[in-house]
Amino acid sequence: MSTLLPRIAALAAVLFAGAAAAQYPNKPIRLLVPFPAGGAADIAARVVTQPMSQALGQAIVIDNRPGADGAIAGDVVVKSPADGYTLFFATSSAISAVPALRKNPPYDPLTQFTPITSIGRLTVFVFVHSSVPAKSIAELITYARANPGKLEYGTGHTTGIVATAQFKSLTKTEMLHVPYKGDGPALADLVQGRIKVIFATPTAVLGHVKEGRVRALATLLDSRSPLLPQVPTMAESGLPKFNLAAWAGMFGPAGLSKEVVERISREANIALKSPSVIEQLARQGFMPVGSTPESFAAFIKEQHVSWGQSIRDAGIQPD
Repeated sequence: MSTLLPRIAALAAVLFAGAAAAQYPNKPIRLLVPFPAGGAADIAARVVTQPMSQALGQAIVIDNRPGADGAIAGDVVVKSPADGYTLFFATSSAISAVPALRKNPPYDPLTQFTPITSIGRLTVFVFVHSSVPAKSIAELITYARANPGKLEYGTGHTTGIVATAQFKSLTKTEMLHVPYKGDGPALADLVQGRIKVIFATPTAVLGHVKEGRVRALATLLDSRSPLLPQVPTMAESGLPKFNLAAWAGMFGPAGLSKEVVERISREANIALKSPSVIEQLARQGFMPVGSTPESFAAFIKEQHVSWGQSIRDAGIQPD
């Protein structure tokens, strides 16, 4: 009897977990977004989760937790119960960059999160204020070299930090760094001319590009973006070795049950195939790319290695 009771308890726990998963979700789900409201990641999260909420029969509540390159939101998720009611709409900043940029990382991205699904790729452009006399990447390099340390560039996340560092390393240029807590406030200052250069998503400045206040010089995508098809890629601009990409995906805390993971992943992937969702994401420069939980987990491992190498190649020292 003494050996039978623990087995009965273990079986009961498994059955209870299975029953809970079968009833999932029975209350609203909180989705942490590590950027301020209004940015590309925030808008993408809201677009994708709207049809997901309808399919799941429960609201998915966006909880914006900007700061620390996504580590603040990530830490909340890591410490949350693995019940499927606290999820993370993470980008490459929080998962790939933060662990490589810290001597004492706040979490291990490979062991403390449960990968659920890829959401897609964020379109990043190199933008300059109209006062900068450069209409191409080659002209920007020439101008930056002629004015070392005088050209202010903004960053709203670690993707911007690493991308600009890689750019400076490849082009042997020096610019003045002005950090922000997200693309939104950084792009607002770009429009006003307070900063002159930024590697950022296009959400807030497309209208300003068309009106001439801001100029887009290149995209970090592998091919041209339909948002600004006249803007070349970095490879087309003469920097074929520039290979940094920005991505987004959905995670839960470590230990999330397979049943819950598969349910969330299935509904997210259905949403990503919706013509309405695709159209809305395209307007934000966001390319939807779904996945299975397994393929997403493999992708995260690959990105962990790739970003670490890119950061070392750019000469960035962990702090």
